Amino acid sequence: CICSSTSLPNNETMSETKEASGFAKVAEPFVCGGSAATFASCVIHPIDLAKVRMQLYGHLNPGKKVPSFPSLLSEMIKKDGITSVYKGVDAAIGRQLVYGTARIGLHRTFSDKLVEMNEGKPINFLTKTLSGMASGSIAVCIGTPFDIALVRLQSDSMAPKSERRNYKNVFDALIRTTSEEGVGALYKGLLPNILRGMSMNVGMLACYDQAKEVVASLLNDPMTDGPTLPTKMGSSAVAGFTAALFSLPFDLIKSRLMAQKPDLATGKLPYKGIVDCGVKIFQKEGPAGFFSGFSAYYGRCAPHAMIILLSIESITQAYKNAFN
Repeated sequence: CICSSTSLPNNETMSETKEASGFAKVAEPFVCGGSAATFASCVIHPIDLAKVRMQLYGHLNPGKKVPSFPSLLSEMIKKDGITSVYKGVDAAIGRQLVYGTARIGLHRTFSDKLVEMNEGKPINFLTKTLSGMASGSIAVCIGTPFDIALVRLQSDSMAPKSERRNYKNVFDALIRTTSEEGVGALYKGLLPNILRGMSMNVGMLACYDQAKEVVASLLNDPMTDGPTLPTKMGSSAVAGFTAALFSLPFDLIKSRLMAQKPDLATGKLPYKGIVDCGVKIFQKEGPAGFFSGFSAYYGRCAPHAMIILLSIESITQAYKNAFN
């Protein structure tokens, strides 16, 4: 009797393969979403830097007209060189690895589960909105310390030399903030940041999902193998605008609360909290003050959303091929 030497996979090997495949599927929206968000943040970091500086300009220079973001960036390059427009990029990367990964991964996970509970049918916009709000708020609670570090690194050179913190990098900012001001300082502006995260996720992810259905219908795109490039482009452009419009007032308040420092004479902070900050912005700068830096903010949100939403498809496909 001649026995075949070909060995069949045993049950243990098959079980391990199945377990690894299951983990890869669960991790997919987080790995792909985080990778796309990190890539997008690196690309648009100079615009994000200009946006933060425009938001703080009214507070640091009351009564003066806020300069445009091209003039802000060109002035920075003249004074400190081209590398100055990437100040705080390490904090931006750290923030997206935590916050971006969580907000996109959780939204996709929640949405997929809700579709499954809806017997595979598309969920309505209200359900998408609730998914975006829930995932956005959870992600902000995880990622706020990196947001604090990012805002401080971006705004530090705007202060007089005697008042600058002169952080070396994101880790130095996190360590010094904790040692000098306590752990609670890493969560300054948490409430407006949660509101910003919720409105950003609704404006970007929930509106993208909804816009995709509308744009596909207008372009007669059946989306049998996923949306076509024109559908993706149109949907992500809409999502960029709604994300900027919904979240800018909260982003402005968040930036001011995170960057504030005690007055050298009185020892008091400029703002007591989110309501006090909002009232003072309204009194000193009017309703338009809440949309200070909209051009830079939209210039950040639109390409950021488009880069994420377009690149995530390619990243996801590559991920599936790697773990097929």
